[in-house]
Amino acid sequence: MRASWIAFLLLGTLAFGQAKPTPLPPRPPAGAPGEDDDTPQQLAAASKVAPDAPVLTIKGFCPDKVSDTTPNKPDAPKATCQTVVTRAEFEKLANAIAPGMKPSVQRQLARAYPRLLVMAYDAEQRGLDKTPRFAELQRFSRLQNLSQGMVREIQQEAANVSEEAIEAYYRDNSPSYERASFERIFVPIRKQTEQLPKEKADDAALKAQQAEAEAAMVKEANQLRVRAAAGEDFTRLQQSAYDAAGIKATATPPELRKIRRTNLPAAHVSAFALKVGDVSQVISDATGHYIYKLDSKDLLPLDAVKEEIKSTLQNSRVQEAMQKIQESFTSEMNPEFFGADATPSRDASKAKPAQPAQSK
Repeated sequence: MRASWIAFLLLGTLAFGQAKPTPLPPRPPAGAPGEDDDTPQQLAAASKVAPDAPVLTIKGFCPDKVSDTTPNKPDAPKATCQTVVTRAEFEKLANAIAPGMKPSVQRQLARAYPRLLVMAYDAEQRGLDKTPRFAELQRFSRLQNLSQGMVREIQQEAANVSEEAIEAYYRDNSPSYERASFERIFVPIRKQTEQLPKEKADDAALKAQQAEAEAAMVKEANQLRVRAAAGEDFTRLQQSAYDAAGIKATATPPELRKIRRTNLPAAHVSAFALKVGDVSQVISDATGHYIYKLDSKDLLPLDAVKEEIKSTLQNSRVQEAMQKIQESFTSEMNPEFFGADATPSRDASKAKPAQPAQSK
């Protein structure tokens, strides 16, 4: 196969903008055979295919034997005309498009590839690859592919995270890897109320009713906090909160077991500063009022969070590298040409650099 055909395929599948790519076939509905059946047995069988073994055979297409398939020779032996793609050739193409391409996606590519290959060849025969438009699209696609290659390069470089860097980040950010168990009382934001008679349900009356219902629950939350600090059972206190709010249901258990800071809303993270056995002040937000009691707290071992830290550092390095590129230039758009909504890129002199993860 000639390299120009593969290049045309990549241009067609990766270019964007006015040149719409030829899409891969749509995925069948969930559960359809052949798409999500990448079983260990199937993957094992695929790994045993030799690199030079055919994995895709395109019958009726052999551009290296044009005389056999030209319209002037309708009696040509087309049955012997075929193009064979080996495993090595196909994997080279798949990895160029998307490294680590899943087998299910490889199957979609294999279905699309013959049509793209034939159409690319026909386009060459018509001289479309010699037109100024094709040259401009090729130039732009080159920019895009190089840009995508640069992103992959940055990601690969960022993935080289040393054990020392992981350990240092773990030490400097150990609070992020604390795990705690709490008891928590939830107090609804407002008490359930009866609907006002239609003749009395004006805006002022409705607002007054809502304010009264909310004030009642603020008062209830403060009283429950006092009772919690005095040592009352949180399950009983949670039921009291439901009863005070007019909720006719059994209260949900108040336990929160082995959670991390990221499992709590930002306004509630202060609960991690409690000492074991302490009860928090009432924490209020738009959803209601909350009272926490810390039952236990420990630190996850490094081995349990090593991959998480590696991913955090890798993402931070990618962001910093991309930010550095973004800040290296400025651009201006002519509003007379692009219109009044033309917005220039960020002024590099005013742009804020990407913030690395802060030690706590």
